[in-house]
Amino acid sequence: MLMTKERRPAIRTLRGWALSVLHGAGAIHECEEHGWAKDRADPHAREHALDIARQEPPDSLSPDQAVAELRGMLDSIGDTCPECPPD
Repeated sequence: MLMTKERRPAIRTLRGWALSVLHGAGAIHECEEHGWAKDRADPHAREHALDIARQEPPDSLSPDQAVAELRGMLDSIGDTCPECPPD
């Protein structure tokens, strides 16, 4: 029986790659109603995402550049949805 390794989805932009890594690590999640990315403020998930970036950067980036891209993305994501009414 032929065994294949599960393929990772094709990511076309660095932004898409960063969102995918952050979401996969549990550092961000989506607003259920509007789909905006929200920061979970989980330091362990953030560190896990940064470890992934260091170990598996996209072909076009060095590990340091990949970490910088993730940090930039985290800095741009808030912990609330801009479309949801304030509590």
